Amino acid sequence: MIAPLYNWLSERSSGVLVHPTCLPGRQGIGVLDRAVDDLLDLLRASGARAWQICPLGPTGYGDSPYQCFSAFAGNPYLIDLQALVDAGLLKPADLVPLGLSDPRRVDYGMLYRVKVPLLAKAAARFRKMGNPDIYGSFDGFTETEGEWLNPYAAFRAIKDAQGGRPWWEWPSEFRNAAAAIRSVAKEASLRNAAADHAFAQYVFFGQWRRVRSEASRRGIEIIGDLPIFVAIDAADVWADPSLFDLDPSTGRPNAVAGVPPDYFSSDGQLWGNPLYRWDRHRGDGFAWWRRRMRSAFALHDIVRIDHFRGFESHWRVPGGATTARDGSWEPGPGLPLFQALHADNPDGRIIAEDLGLLTPEVVALREQTGLPGMAVLQFAFGGDAANFYLPHNHVANCVVYSGTHDNDTSLGWYATAQEAARDHVRRYLRVDGSEVGWDFVRAAQASVCRLAVLPLADLMSLDGSARFNTPGQAGGNWQWRYETSQLAALHKSAAGYLRELAVLYGRAGR
Repeated sequence: MIAPLYNWLSERSSGVLVHPTCLPGRQGIGVLDRAVDDLLDLLRASGARAWQICPLGPTGYGDSPYQCFSAFAGNPYLIDLQALVDAGLLKPADLVPLGLSDPRRVDYGMLYRVKVPLLAKAAARFRKMGNPDIYGSFDGFTETEGEWLNPYAAFRAIKDAQGGRPWWEWPSEFRNAAAAIRSVAKEASLRNAAADHAFAQYVFFGQWRRVRSEASRRGIEIIGDLPIFVAIDAADVWADPSLFDLDPSTGRPNAVAGVPPDYFSSDGQLWGNPLYRWDRHRGDGFAWWRRRMRSAFALHDIVRIDHFRGFESHWRVPGGATTARDGSWEPGPGLPLFQALHADNPDGRIIAEDLGLLTPEVVALREQTGLPGMAVLQFAFGGDAANFYLPHNHVANCVVYSGTHDNDTSLGWYATAQEAARDHVRRYLRVDGSEVGWDFVRAAQASVCRLAVLPLADLMSLDGSARFNTPGQAGGNWQWRYETSQLAALHKSAAGYLRELAVLYGRAGR
């Protein structure tokens, strides 16, 4: 038998799942400020050794971190503007409108109206001051990251000038990326707009370096998230459309990605992402994917790849379809892609999000790669003893979750589950159902899975009002935030108990 490519998950540990947008504060959204340090302090006190987040890319229509304007850029909404005030690029009064929003929800519309102009204002001041080394050399950053940064900044500048229209609706002179980038360099307003977006990336990456440093200092590793697909209206597709299955005359996808009807939706999930031309990727040795993974590991210690099964075969939905019901399974790149990634980074630590319909072929690919998969406790109950997600069926090379960013909180799930599933929970875990969130925490910590990751909302015993995302629901997602007082209360009341569980079940480290 051929040895698997990867074999990295060798120690037991635990982590907490919460996206940076959920952090507390008065800037309209969680930002990369000292609230990060407070969260990291809780993790350390609790015996956790990992912080898992959702993708960090710049979000657009729908606000989903899984539909970003770039596979390489960071989300400017996460920038701490107070740091720019401290650097003399903004005034304290500039931040007042951000503090008027509901601290428990993210108002993305307000951020677009208020924060985006503030970043442009700071960028103009930055240029006027001669590009001071606030986060190291700006010129050095743009040179190092230029391969993705230049197309991204030009893409965003043109998109702004075109009123936000998608790139395939732009005038013909902007549809070709190479020519458009030259045009942006020649036209003053577009050149300044592109410089604004480059500045925002410079600041984001500078502030993220501080986050990485603070996490490392506390012994916390960051688990990132890499969507398998990119958004159709993204700089990556605009800059190199030959890598995607598009109609060359219109720029629109010939078919789009999704999944057939499943646990989350009776119509399936119609994601709308363009599909890859895997023949083109194979032809150049998966160069784009290799760059993407290098970028991901520059930001994170561990990378979870979303929708792993799509590498074996993906659900191809014809362009123009209104649901994902009518599609077909088409082959993905399979093992050769992971062999190319492994050659670049043999010590890379990757988690395979292998939820959903797992055929023998998908299982075989996961075993060939050696990547740990996932087990979600909310999927375990209501069936029979053969359900893989029940703890007695778990395997060591796996990551166990009570729920993910796509699930309700454990309390919310239990409140709306069928009675057969609720009864199964009570009998299986030998509990009365009054503290299901903590019951799931204990079950995850006790699991044989070497890594256990717990949503912060479950540790806070929050109900369904704290749900982060509902797949298939168009609006109202990605908005939940916790408050400083909630984290402080959790730290005071439960950090010691969580550490006790981590020690009891061998997850606290040496």
